[in-house]
Amino acid sequence: MIEIKNLSLQRGNKILLQNANLNIYPGQRIGLIGKNGTGKSSLFALIEGKINYDSGDLRLPKHWQPATVKQETPALDIPALEFVLQGDIELQQLQQQLHEAEKNDDGIKQGELHARLAEIDAYSAPARAAKLLNGLGFSQQEQQQPVKSFSGGWRMRLNLAQALMCRTDLLLLDEPTNHLDLETVLWLENHLASLDTTQIIISHDRDFLNATTNITVELAQQKLTAYGGNYDFYQQERAQRLSQQQSAYLKQQAHIRHLESFINRFKAKATKAVQAQSRIKALARLERIAPAHLDSEFSFKFSQPDHLPNPLIKLENLNLGYGDKTILHDINLSVESGARYGLLGVNGSGKSTLIKAISGTLLPQAGTITRAEKLKIGYFAQHQLETLRADQTPVWHIQQLSPEVREQEIRNFLGSFAFIGDMALQPITPFSGGEKARLALAMIVWQKPNLLLLDEPTNHLDLDMRHALTIALQSFQGALIVVSHDRTLLESTSDSLIYLNQGSLHHFNGDLNNYRQWRLSQEQNNAEFPQASTDSVNRKEQKRQDAQQRQQRARQIKPLLMKIEKAERDIELWQKQQQQYEQFLSSEDAYLDENKTNLQQTITKLAEVKVKLAQLEEKWLEWQQQIEAIDHT
Repeated sequence: MIEIKNLSLQRGNKILLQNANLNIYPGQRIGLIGKNGTGKSSLFALIEGKINYDSGDLRLPKHWQPATVKQETPALDIPALEFVLQGDIELQQLQQQLHEAEKNDDGIKQGELHARLAEIDAYSAPARAAKLLNGLGFSQQEQQQPVKSFSGGWRMRLNLAQALMCRTDLLLLDEPTNHLDLETVLWLENHLASLDTTQIIISHDRDFLNATTNITVELAQQKLTAYGGNYDFYQQERAQRLSQQQSAYLKQQAHIRHLESFINRFKAKATKAVQAQSRIKALARLERIAPAHLDSEFSFKFSQPDHLPNPLIKLENLNLGYGDKTILHDINLSVESGARYGLLGVNGSGKSTLIKAISGTLLPQAGTITRAEKLKIGYFAQHQLETLRADQTPVWHIQQLSPEVREQEIRNFLGSFAFIGDMALQPITPFSGGEKARLALAMIVWQKPNLLLLDEPTNHLDLDMRHALTIALQSFQGALIVVSHDRTLLESTSDSLIYLNQGSLHHFNGDLNNYRQWRLSQEQNNAEFPQASTDSVNRKEQKRQDAQQRQQRARQIKPLLMKIEKAERDIELWQKQQQQYEQFLSSEDAYLDENKTNLQQTITKLAEVKVKLAQLEEKWLEWQQQIEAIDHT
């Protein structure tokens, strides 16, 4: 296991960890959460051995070699598939040794190496690498293209595939979904769930954390606190813990006030001097309980737009692309006042192209765009942060939008985005990606738009800021088109889903959960998105299609029914186990001194059983819903 004991870490003037403790056991899938800047990535660097801690101890099993996603990808000439295969370091070493043995005509060594290669299933490695690349969105043709031919976002996918190819006991993933579309995130969730390796994942995507982790570790106030479940479980347990902490804090404050009152009243009286001194010593020895904190530092809202024309914008028969290449064909869309669209589609399907055309930064190749006279667009592009002036301050950026507004009014506004005090007046050069993203959003909110175009606005935002943005968007009075792999944001802020596929725009009749199930079923069947049915299909063809649908339904439902049956058996077993633990805890013998160790173990085991039961019941419900969705497709 990984053992962190009384660990302290300071970077510059900032203390990130102080006497922190944590144990991570083999096979656990950890979600590491905390505000931006608390030290999550630094903890990864500690585990990798890239930096040293100041005091305490950090121990990893000697044979564990962490696998991580590289942040840089050189412009290599080798094919993408070969690059991913390099992630299996032992495979590369064995192949090199085999080459040397063959060159030296060492038959014994060749035999040993072939045996080891068979043990690690080396001969299926190219197929496994190709499967990873396919899941991450690379076509067979692209898998043979040189690494240097891919853009930055796709190179990050190659780095992720290389890390997943590594056969390791410990996988460290730092924001693995940032460069992925929703469809690829769904694939990654399933893939990580199938791995036996210990995983530690840093992510600000709560749905991804819920799907991939079974333990949550919070890094806050320089401590590491473990919770025995996924992110939703953490939220419930943390709220309960903070409630108890606040109650204890209030009781202690009342006790302190009582002691101080006695001391102030009687310390000067000879008859009470001994008692007063006793209480002074008791007050000094008292271990203070900190007040609980649940509030977020972010709280902002979109102002009511000055005008809400209807429709705001209308697209008719648009062809969109770059140069002679057309990406989207015959696009038609009317954005009414109050419309709230979630725009879906795999990377490369043209989502950003469509958003650019609506914003006016890309001219159509054909067709017309009709904009309302008082249309006012707030546009957050994927590369919005690059448009900020690194040598200027947050106040300066707002002043460029409204030179006539007083500085104090701007500073008050920026305070709701956590740009407080000197931070609002210093150049943004040292700002983190999350801080720059907050500034970009603040500039959009300031302009009071009536149409918001958000292209992956959450990539650099932590969970608190994502929550604040979601709340603000829910009360936004204008129209909204949002592209995001953050399902919580999409579900909470959009009313309708539209998707791009093979150059066309389609409306999806269902919610995001239906879309997720549909995408996964399409992937399982290795089929493209179904196109709209036509009335010209004859009766015989219709019967053939109906038969195929019934067969497809049976194929889809059978594995779900098997999972449900197994889950029901497991639930029954865990419920019996839970009853046994609860029966022991309800007995008087459980609290005898000789049963102290057994008591602690039973409490821990009961908590684990409850988590497993909750997860099983959630899965059981999800599978039932999938069957219902298949029946209604």
